[in-house]
Amino acid sequence: MSLTADDVARLGRLARIELSAEELDELAPQLSVILESVATVNELDTSDVPPTSHPEPLTNVFRPDENTPSLPVEEALAMAPAAEDDRFRVPRILGESA
Repeated sequence: MSLTADDVARLGRLARIELSAEELDELAPQLSVILESVATVNELDTSDVPPTSHPEPLTNVFRPDENTPSLPVEEALAMAPAAEDDRFRVPRILGESA
């Protein structure tokens, strides 16, 4: 499939990318080569390949969810630049009052 500069310009508009005339002329043949390369995949015989979402079976790799003691509040806040009411104190960023 061969793309023209007009085809690339349309793709650019759809992607909201502004392209100069030089870029359109440069990208058209490059994108044509990419499309031709991808089209070769359609030439493969995949009739004996079952549809899959992953090439390998997926297994659960998570560790068991077990309760463990957490860090004490005092120790967690010990190196904080500022703390208040057993919480990290951070600067306001949204101009909120209160």
